[in-house]
Amino acid sequence: MTKIMTKTERLIIRLMEEGDYSSWLTQYENRLPSQHKYDEGKLDMSICTKEWFRDLVTKHHQMAEDDKVYVFGVFRKTDNTHIGFVDFSTIMREEFQWARFGYTIHNHFWRKGYGKEAVKAAIDLAFEKLNYHRIEAHINLDNTASIKLAENVGMLYECTRKGFIYEDNKWTDQLVYFINAEDI
Repeated sequence: MTKIMTKTERLIIRLMEEGDYSSWLTQYENRLPSQHKYDEGKLDMSICTKEWFRDLVTKHHQMAEDDKVYVFGVFRKTDNTHIGFVDFSTIMREEFQWARFGYTIHNHFWRKGYGKEAVKAAIDLAFEKLNYHRIEAHINLDNTASIKLAENVGMLYECTRKGFIYEDNKWTDQLVYFINAEDI
């Protein structure tokens, strides 16, 4: 599992390792205050000790081994700075080969093209190395930044799922954007 990774001109996308702790923690601590509703902004990182992080990495590796969830760190090639993550959750294998796709770039790295570069590379990784056939991004109706990113990497709007996710103490609608392996 640790060998599943990809590189772009500026980025490395791979499973997190224990040695990533300092870069990971520093970049979470360097986040700007929340820029909009879907940006968590600064977080309380006080519980995030090296031991806590080691357990998180172990959990992520186990979920990947079990083909349930793949959480990949996104790192800048030049200095191994952690700039965000992408993740895939297997919805169904067998004749579907289908996953949900998520992406987050720390807000102090926005507007540099990292999101688009990371998401495009992650989609390729999902089809070529994780052997998915279909990837879906589930996006809140008013999350224009995420919608724009999905569209910019070639994902297509499929539908709006009503009452699809429970958040903020209510069931909310989500847009479904997708891409299939033959679409790239």
